[in-house]
Amino acid sequence: MNNKPSLWKQTMNKVRTWARMNSIGAIHFNSGSCNGCDIEILATLTPRYDVERFGIKLHGSPRHADVLLVTGPVTRQARERLIRTYEQMPEPKFVISVGACSISGGVFDGCYNVGGSVDEVIPVDVFVPGCPPRPEAIIDGIIQLLGELQGGVPRPVAKPKIVEEVSS
Repeated sequence: MNNKPSLWKQTMNKVRTWARMNSIGAIHFNSGSCNGCDIEILATLTPRYDVERFGIKLHGSPRHADVLLVTGPVTRQARERLIRTYEQMPEPKFVISVGACSISGGVFDGCYNVGGSVDEVIPVDVFVPGCPPRPEAIIDGIIQLLGELQGGVPRPVAKPKIVEEVSS
């Protein structure tokens, strides 16, 4: 028996990858940031940086999004909402962690209401460092994600890790 995928499956995978690369829906989630990263994400959507040239549009519902842009450290209040938003997204789904606070907790690390970084709660595909990261850095992170998509090797589906409850 031949283990190679059929020509039909190969063609469908190429079409699926092409469509995914040219029409990415993104949703933004603020998990407790100071809004510096949020302002920079909005700047990437302006005509000056024009992230829509890569086929990326911001959506209001996680059910229509492929990419979750997360800013800020994960606060106790936002943790469950972040997990719920992530779970509502259809497969395959991708996460871009934007800013130093979402990567390591930043200046909020150790605060009584901060549960940690984004990758401690949900799997992250691309990290964009900076405080706040410039729009060029955010676009570079998006390009990294598109490169991963073009490779055709999606990240295996992982169940989100639950961070231990922070004592009050």
